[in-house]
Amino acid sequence: MNNQKKIFIISLTVITSSCSYITGPEGYFPPTKYDFIEEKIEKTIKLVDDDSPLIIDDHYPVLNNQDTLKDIQDIPRPRQVFSSSGDSSVQLRRLGDLMWVYVETLPSTSWPIISSYWETSKYKIISKKPNIGVIEIEFDQNSTLEMKIEHGIKESSTEIFLNQVDKSNNEYISNPEFIQSKLEDVVSYFAESISKFSGTSLAAQNLNDLKKSKIFLENGQTVIELSLNFNRAWSSVTKAMNESNIILNDKDRSNGIFYVSHNDSENDRGIFSFLNRSANSNKNNFSSNESDFEIKITQKNNKTYVRAYAKNGKIEDAEKLISLINESLS
Repeated sequence: MNNQKKIFIISLTVITSSCSYITGPEGYFPPTKYDFIEEKIEKTIKLVDDDSPLIIDDHYPVLNNQDTLKDIQDIPRPRQVFSSSGDSSVQLRRLGDLMWVYVETLPSTSWPIISSYWETSKYKIISKKPNIGVIEIEFDQNSTLEMKIEHGIKESSTEIFLNQVDKSNNEYISNPEFIQSKLEDVVSYFAESISKFSGTSLAAQNLNDLKKSKIFLENGQTVIELSLNFNRAWSSVTKAMNESNIILNDKDRSNGIFYVSHNDSENDRGIFSFLNRSANSNKNNFSSNESDFEIKITQKNNKTYVRAYAKNGKIEDAEKLISLINESLS
């Protein structure tokens, strides 16, 4: 025990002396807390007498003119502009006798706007069912109006349908001119009111999950599932190919097949060689035997399925094509 005490005392002495050697008055890092005592007071600085004003830039000026301020406050907020063609937020679309309003927003956001449209109209609302997206409106003694709000094909999109229903048998009444006029009013109402509405309807949140387009894998290949009939699916895929500038060589509607070929131009070879990147490539007269891809649409159990096949057998080439179509579907 005595040896251990001696060792402890010697170690403590070494540590203490080492600390003094480093931080003591004569060490490498002496204390500076008393250095202020040695400070000297210098003479007062004399400023040059100069009456010239300082040049200061005022980046945030305050307007003193109340009339000018009032004019600025009266400027209306920018309003989003909607059109019925091109890449717009709201469109009136038609396929045969079927008409609908296409809106690039979630159904839960569209629901309160549509509800307000009917609440401010001359018609009486019979019932509103946001969980299934249906509004029933009193029209006349023999019929009612039924508006349906559904999720569209494209992500975060809404499709709005309007039907006139016979009260006696609950069947739809064909009245395309009237339906078109009311849907045109809906498009105009969206244009005027979209900036006034914010948020979303919690009661209509369920509609956001009922998408008309889904994808799944089948034998290692992507398949697009559409909750549409064949006619709408065929039209939607055609529109998607046109918007993606894909070269369409031929088509067989009775069997649901599009024949697609890549552009044979030297400047357009690459991972997206099946795209039409030149202005004159759509004038090529390829036969279906010379096409490089087939896009097939089949129907089963009230749903349609879109598949792509590469004639060279490469799945990765077909995947690029089906992905491009999926991105352009709306």
